[in-house]
Amino acid sequence: MGLFSFIKNAGEKIFGGNETPEEKAQKVKDHVSKYGFDLSQVTFSANGDKIAVNGSAKNLDEKQKILATAGNVDGIEGVEDNLTLVEPLKFEMPDFSKTMYTVKSGDNLSKISKEVYGDPNKYNTIFEANTPMLSDPDKIYPGQVLYIPPQG
Repeated sequence: MGLFSFIKNAGEKIFGGNETPEEKAQKVKDHVSKYGFDLSQVTFSANGDKIAVNGSAKNLDEKQKILATAGNVDGIEGVEDNLTLVEPLKFEMPDFSKTMYTVKSGDNLSKISKEVYGDPNKYNTIFEANTPMLSDPDKIYPGQVLYIPPQG
């Protein structure tokens, strides 16, 4: 639970510019749903350049992916996490500041993997955790927020 920050002018362009908060929330939901996440217990609401994601996600992995996908939209600078988990955690709650990574200029997945895991060859772990949002490991951009799954 909390607020995740994103770069407002980075990400997929889905807005036309004159949406009501309800239309904005629906467009974000439609954007997130195209990646195949189970949104049957998830709702979205918009307040300015922030999106609140409410309800229940299937598990921690899907929760993090939903939040990252909702925030990687041009025009969104914050995602409020109000999601609970349907599947309870079987381990200690992770430090969420370490599960999201904002891409910087000059980054690639190998460099990020070395920074977060100490091993550049684990880049595919990050790529797989962010598919289908990422279609190619070489196509990331500054400001994009990636989900970093825990090791092990």
